[in-house]
Amino acid sequence: MIEARHLTKVFDLPPARAGRILDAPADRARAVREAGGVLAVDDVSFSVDKGELFVIMGLSGSGKSTVIRMINRLVAPSAGSVVYDGADVGGMTPRELRELRNRRVGMVFQHFALFPHRTVRENAAYGLKARGVPKRERLRRADRALEQVGLGRRGDAYPDEFSGGMKQRVGLARALTTDPDVLIMDEPFSALDPLTRRSMQEQLLELQRDFRKTIIFVTHDLNEAMRLGDRIMVMRNGRIVQLGTGPEIISQPADAYVEDFVSDVDRTRVLTAGTVMQPPWVTAAVGDDPAAVLGRLRESPGHGVYVTAPDGGIAGVATDALLSEAVAGNRADLESCLGGGYTAVPDDAPLIEFCHRAGGHPVPLAVVDRDKRLVGVVPRARVLDAIASTPKDVNEHA
Repeated sequence: MIEARHLTKVFDLPPARAGRILDAPADRARAVREAGGVLAVDDVSFSVDKGELFVIMGLSGSGKSTVIRMINRLVAPSAGSVVYDGADVGGMTPRELRELRNRRVGMVFQHFALFPHRTVRENAAYGLKARGVPKRERLRRADRALEQVGLGRRGDAYPDEFSGGMKQRVGLARALTTDPDVLIMDEPFSALDPLTRRSMQEQLLELQRDFRKTIIFVTHDLNEAMRLGDRIMVMRNGRIVQLGTGPEIISQPADAYVEDFVSDVDRTRVLTAGTVMQPPWVTAAVGDDPAAVLGRLRESPGHGVYVTAPDGGIAGVATDALLSEAVAGNRADLESCLGGGYTAVPDDAPLIEFCHRAGGHPVPLAVVDRDKRLVGVVPRARVLDAIASTPKDVNEHA
């Protein structure tokens, strides 16, 4: 949906001079600084897929807000380009840019910017009024958006009757009313108290599950980034430090800066079963011979084996005791050895949802994909290591 190519932005220098400096030296940051300018964004490239919730994270001055303003050309790049749905934003006419900003890309900011003299419904409908949409239609669409953010019965209220969190819901409804293809959210929850902030995060995740908008979300809060983002781009001093999923960044930090940044993150809410799983020590298929399976099991540290069906799903568990009984009775049917003593979790389940269930069965926790196929296991020791280890330790264990 969006592709940024070598985006660079210099402030406080004329564009022509900035261009000459950017073309010449290897140390562009130093050259810009010596010329009296500020290199806010330095050679940033990334892409955002349709339906993705893409988070740009960094501390103040990292360049994240400048990047998002270059996406819809509220800020013109000093170098590089942005391609939106196949079209070069830099080559758009003024009319095409207005179309992009008014219809295709919506924005939600930290400050609510609501009109105090207008009702909540009128505030939500304001973007459509600017387009010239008839009043009845824009109010109908505003009511639908307010319903989506949990304010369906409050359309006749005024902003001064609302708390900060409710005002931010109105701001989100105003963006949704215009039904944009892309939603850019610039630290929208940073001014809210922790409980309200978490509630708004849940609201956004619920909306994303229902509507799968393409969202670019800017934050300086790593826990918020980890909770929301399909992928996270970490920025520092105008450059990308790391781009990946939350579990990838936690378990494989790119450098000491990221490692220090993630040190206080609640790992149990970020690391998933898929992140910490390992291959099963031994598996068997329904048609295998019990004696052969028992022989393989004796070479492993477990007391049971997952038996898979032809479609890769889990048919059950065969323990060493049941296998021994089958061998003693000369039974060649592995199905007679199957029991149900196991727990299966999805590969995207966070540790906090299943760590207490590890170690309660003869076999480790099973990890399954969306088709319920066995893709790995999580022994209890693996769970404890993942919670307690430093990022470097997790990397070495993976």
